Amino acid sequence: MDSNSLKSKCWEIIDSRADWLVNISKHILLNPEPGFHEFETSKFVSQKLQELGLPHQKGIALTGIKGIIDGGLPGPTIAIIGELDSLRVAGHSHANPETDAAHACGHHCQIGMMLGVVAAFQEIAKNSKIPGKLAFMALPAEEFIDVEYRYGLHKEGQIEFMSGKQEFLNMGAFDDVDMAVMAHTSKIEEGKFSIGGTSNGHVVKYVRFIGKASHAGGSPHEGINALQASIVSLNALNTQRETLKNEDTIRLHGIMTKGGVSVSSIPAEVKYEGRVRGGTTEAIADANLKMDRCLRAGALALGCELEIITLPGYMPIKNNPQMSDIFIGNAASLVGDNHVIQKSPTHNSGGSTDMGDLSQIMPVIHPYTGVATGTGHGDDYLVQDYTQGVVNPAKALAGTIVDLLCREDNPANKILSEFLPDYSIKSYLKLQRSRLTEEVYKPK
Repeated sequence: MDSNSLKSKCWEIIDSRADWLVNISKHILLNPEPGFHEFETSKFVSQKLQELGLPHQKGIALTGIKGIIDGGLPGPTIAIIGELDSLRVAGHSHANPETDAAHACGHHCQIGMMLGVVAAFQEIAKNSKIPGKLAFMALPAEEFIDVEYRYGLHKEGQIEFMSGKQEFLNMGAFDDVDMAVMAHTSKIEEGKFSIGGTSNGHVVKYVRFIGKASHAGGSPHEGINALQASIVSLNALNTQRETLKNEDTIRLHGIMTKGGVSVSSIPAEVKYEGRVRGGTTEAIADANLKMDRCLRAGALALGCELEIITLPGYMPIKNNPQMSDIFIGNAASLVGDNHVIQKSPTHNSGGSTDMGDLSQIMPVIHPYTGVATGTGHGDDYLVQDYTQGVVNPAKALAGTIVDLLCREDNPANKILSEFLPDYSIKSYLKLQRSRLTEEVYKPK
């Protein structure tokens, strides 16, 4: 069977399972779990894979899942990826009232997409010889949140790296994978499908200002106010704006996770989780040094002790151009040329993804499907069209995988022969380990 016939069969299978796939995504929407907490979500996905009769590994990086479908002939292995985790967004209409967990980024749709591709590939592999394999992966913790919790898991030895794809790479789960695909939801006005551009990389900060408690009314002068130190630091950070180049897309931001324990006591401990984002590793390194100086300035001004832990974050994404072209052809077949947007390679969304890390090691694509209203990561972000949010991306990704493996011109092998990685998995892990630093600053 030729590649076009195989694609038609894939699309037929996905259409026949459309309700099943959408219901899976909606179930995950209503049961959100943040990164490295996705235990029930992982069980649910495992149950659906069991319904398909597919063996798979569980518990990779705590909650991750991986399986392989062998096409029957030698060839590359392509991973189809879905992300398990939610955000925490208080006030979202589908937020868990106890945890504030909410799918305000559309990851629930990715699991439906992934299972659609898996069901289709499984069926065509039963009846045709496919030159290659499909690795299916449900990964934890793409959203780099709950930094103190994740750093605790790291210190306990449960994980080394604090995102799903980073830890999958660390555990060898990508050692037998040659290329990877996934899709992500976006806002309706961004087109039914879009692909291209890049993203920010980042490093992550976990910071403690350690002062001294005293009576806030009777003897404030006997304390050392950690909250005031943090305010000085953040004001200093805000003065850095004019030192940052527009083209570097630097974003310096964070949240206070602890501001004190009692209004009647001078705050003795303040915790801050921050992010340094930028379009290049050099720009990130420069901005990170500036943030550290600002943090020390606040501690120096108030006489606080300061702990700065810098955690290895993500790298900018590179969408493989040849894979992108194949995806565009498949997407256009589904929704028409006018509804597929190709972004400039230099267009930077400002956000970050650990798919960027993977793209520095192997060819990947990370297209978007425009199906949501509201603001990404906001309390009003809602997927409105589940056919375009789940079913059509599954079909476009399945068609892309079939073309890569089965077309007569062997695109997957050609792409792999021409691809020049920035890092091997080994050198990537070495670099990321070197980015984890711990500093204790004690003003004199």
